[in-house]
Amino acid sequence: MKVIIAAGGTAGHINPGLAIAQNIKEHNPNSEIIFVGRKSGMEYNLVTKAGYGFRHIEVTGFQRKLTMKNIVRNIVTIKNLVFSYSKARKIINDFRPDIVIGTGGYVSGPIVLQASKMGIFTAIHEQNAFPGVTNKILSKSVNKVFLATEKAKKYMYNPEKCIVCGNPVRREIQEANVELSRKQLGVEGKTVILSFGGSLGAKAINDAMKSLVLHNNGNENIVHYHVVGRYDEGEFESFLTSNNIKQSENLKVFEYLYDIPKYMAASDIVISRCGALTISEISCIGKASILIPSPNVSENHQYYNGKVLSDIGSAVMIEEKDLNQKSIVEAFDNLYSDVSKIRLMGEKAKQAYKADCLDIIYSNLKV
Repeated sequence: MKVIIAAGGTAGHINPGLAIAQNIKEHNPNSEIIFVGRKSGMEYNLVTKAGYGFRHIEVTGFQRKLTMKNIVRNIVTIKNLVFSYSKARKIINDFRPDIVIGTGGYVSGPIVLQASKMGIFTAIHEQNAFPGVTNKILSKSVNKVFLATEKAKKYMYNPEKCIVCGNPVRREIQEANVELSRKQLGVEGKTVILSFGGSLGAKAINDAMKSLVLHNNGNENIVHYHVVGRYDEGEFESFLTSNNIKQSENLKVFEYLYDIPKYMAASDIVISRCGALTISEISCIGKASILIPSPNVSENHQYYNGKVLSDIGSAVMIEEKDLNQKSIVEAFDNLYSDVSKIRLMGEKAKQAYKADCLDIIYSNLKV
């Protein structure tokens, strides 16, 4: 069996694709799988590190705000779009897949649509309750539409094709061992914070973590791992330098964490945005969390993603309009002072995890 998976933009689109690929390989070890994405995007590094073949299509999104810079970008986007379909056709003709799956990002559009026109079995997976534009369009023509939540079905064409399965979580997350991870990182007996704002980063979270770092500075019983994201461009390190704070065994800052399953397993408290995949991974691994939904997303869907955990008492949610030095420090201190509360919140988080997601997807593919 030969499979193409198209994914791009952020880890929230790419990691579900990798999880689906892993699951297909486990069921069918002789299957051949390649990914299609932007070579300049983060998908290239994530996919090739995972050992899968990669084909390149350059697809970008339109900029709605009309500035001279964005007009130029939109002209490039139109050019990319024109050539993307012939490139997609060539990739399909060369590889001759049995199945083509899109897991989000603009790059999914040309390859999935072209495969559908060529009579190849196609499927998409939508991670959010409010679907992205590309997946809405593709839902017209694909054979199967996999959804994380029932709420997303009303936005899709042909709801009879829709299957609600949850979000795919990579095997590394599912099998991450807490005790082993804490031993490998040397953090036994300490309270561990893992914080991040998504693969690209989030200024609001980076700024909040500056407050938390200052608050916890000198406390040898706390270990803080913070991921600043690609767009930070050294700002967080400049903050540390200006405050005479050095990275150490108790504070480590990363641009991106390829081994995040180990760090998440070792953590006691996760502080993050409310991306759909992040919520699923926190649930799978069973962690207490402080969630800060992005207000800059369609239909405020991150807020509703976060409510899945906050409503069952496994997370504290702080909306960005309420995020400041006082609110983040108070939220952390309330958890740090009560170890049993952290443990109970982690147990509750596991209740929201749909463990059979990948098997549902595999059983509904034409394999």
